[in-house]
Amino acid sequence: MSAVFFERRRRRARLGRVAVEAGSLALGAVLLVWTLLPLYNMLLIALDPGGHNEFAGDLYPPHPTLAGFVALWNESADDVDHIWRQFGNSLVIGFLVTALTLVAGSLASFAVGRMRLARDWTLSGVALLTYAIPSSTLIIPFMHVMHLYGLLDNLWAVVAAEVALALPYAILVLHYYQRLIPRELDEAARIDGASVVQVYRRIYLPLMAPALAAVGTYALLFAWNDYFYQYMLLMSERHSTVAVALEQFFDDDDAAWNLMMAIALVYSLPPVALFYALRRFMAKGLAAGGVKG
Repeated sequence: MSAVFFERRRRRARLGRVAVEAGSLALGAVLLVWTLLPLYNMLLIALDPGGHNEFAGDLYPPHPTLAGFVALWNESADDVDHIWRQFGNSLVIGFLVTALTLVAGSLASFAVGRMRLARDWTLSGVALLTYAIPSSTLIIPFMHVMHLYGLLDNLWAVVAAEVALALPYAILVLHYYQRLIPRELDEAARIDGASVVQVYRRIYLPLMAPALAAVGTYALLFAWNDYFYQYMLLMSERHSTVAVALEQFFDDDDAAWNLMMAIALVYSLPPVALFYALRRFMAKGLAAGGVKG
């Protein structure tokens, strides 16, 4: 009797696992289609000769062409005559925001966490508190400060603003992750004669690589996807970015939508490549920091 009972129990458990796996696969497929459908629609418009943005029932353009990507590469259309300079500005902003966020965030978490400062728990609380203020309400103070320092219509204005907005998250993640590193490593290095700078460079930074990858990717994506601060702080076309250039297509009733979608697809490639290059570090860093917190 007991053998029959346990056999039925094992069978129900197997059926439950199969049902959970099937449900997970179905949910994953739905989410995948839901995520990729807008990208596929962008590709259809980019390949369409006329750049029509209305869905006509065709799953593939009748006469696909790469003319939009060719015009983008050659800057042969009026709407993209400065696009590569704008790409360069976006890359500069993204690189500087990422680098400065990593440097400032790692130094702050190292100083508070490894140097045994009093009340280090307040750091994470203050970092979270800053996100209670909507970032859009800070644009007027930022513009006033940039005007006082003569940084309006300068890439450094956007860099300073975006670093200030990304830094609290960086400090929060790095502060919790550094608790996983045993303090005995620091003490052993100090006994061997290592200075604070050497402990930071040779022990702290290598062991913090997963968290640094997660924070760096977040900072890059934040700067890459930002439109509001770039639009408000950069006035001239010389300092414009791709995010601002894409918005200008909506101001033109006769805009070439195939060019717009070609720009958007090319613009999405750098963060996607970075994400897949660092996805293992990102998952490890976020998971470890979240469990510790």
